[in-house]
Amino acid sequence: MPHAHRRLWLGTLAVAALSATTFAFAQSKGEIKIAHVYSKTGPLEAYGKQTATGFMMGLDYATGGTMTVAGKKLVVIEKDDQGKPDVGKSLLAAAYADDKADIAVGPTSSGVALALLPVAEEYKKILLVEPAVADSITGDKWNRYIFRTGRNSSQDAISNAVALDKAGTSIATLAQDYAFGRDGVKAFKDAVKSAKIVHEEYLPTNTTDFTAGAQRLIDKLKDQPGRKVIFIIWAGAGNPFKIADLDLKRYGIEIATGGNILPAMAAYKKFPGMEGATYYYFGIPKNPVNEWLVANHYKQFKNPPDFFTAGGMSAAIAVVEALKKTAGDANTEKLIKTMEGMSFDTPKGKMTFRKEDHQAMQSMYHFKIKVDPAFAWGVPELVREIKAEEMAVPIRNKR
Repeated sequence: MPHAHRRLWLGTLAVAALSATTFAFAQSKGEIKIAHVYSKTGPLEAYGKQTATGFMMGLDYATGGTMTVAGKKLVVIEKDDQGKPDVGKSLLAAAYADDKADIAVGPTSSGVALALLPVAEEYKKILLVEPAVADSITGDKWNRYIFRTGRNSSQDAISNAVALDKAGTSIATLAQDYAFGRDGVKAFKDAVKSAKIVHEEYLPTNTTDFTAGAQRLIDKLKDQPGRKVIFIIWAGAGNPFKIADLDLKRYGIEIATGGNILPAMAAYKKFPGMEGATYYYFGIPKNPVNEWLVANHYKQFKNPPDFFTAGGMSAAIAVVEALKKTAGDANTEKLIKTMEGMSFDTPKGKMTFRKEDHQAMQSMYHFKIKVDPAFAWGVPELVREIKAEEMAVPIRNKR
């Protein structure tokens, strides 16, 4: 090839390469990628699917139906962690490294979440935790790239203690033997000041026969004076409320628990008057965001939004609010600076990310179960809203 032609050919190649790079850069500049890592399958599949529905509805709501912020398209990349920590870990790494996700949301399981925290730190990218609950996520395992819209074990525990913590009450706990259950019981014990905790019962997450565990709980409670309560912290499969079949009333033992998804709350119908505290029930919060969610969920699915649908929506609103404030800049340091102390409206009302540990401070709801034949589940009627400022949620990280 003559020298001049070769120069011209190489020059054309360079221009083509530059154009391709510019095009790719322009493309990536025109979108913001959000990885959603959650349990599409596995033991917490029902929770994961609700979160995904709520997240997409939340993006729709917060962007006014455009799915864009500051002219940039929001692209959601879904990843199924199957409820397995090792799977979740590799999926999040791939999302940050290969998919070039700007921010990640999830996961469903506390066990998976604890595996994801160091990945966010390694890639220096935000992981917005929703709905995994264990205190350690924003506690001793936390790092500065972690934010959480989901409630933590302490918020669950403190609000449930409001309902149950009375002098002369003996409480035994029944929980799953993994991070969610153990962190939940620890936080509950820390929150209880007047009642007496007489026993902790931990059972495998896949338990279906609760007889042996229930017998241990009964043995510890039956001879206690005063009010006697079994407080249940349970997620996913298995129905711990089967323990009521052992005729707890004969021993004067009550059951108490927090909120749950509507199918699980079908079991609550057997316990009219049961008290506890919940993160969300579609009929409780009165605000424009919740009105939109309830109306649109009925329109799309012919049923009300559930526990984790509201959480997914809250996470989406937080992401969009932060991006609006940075004018669509997904730079991690800018987002962290923006999100620390940021308040945003959710189906539960206002949430605020606490600066110290990035935990969303939020209301919880003290309820009493009412049986209404119009509903397939026990209806949690509001006793009172427990506002964020009423709950002294401990800061457990080592920042």
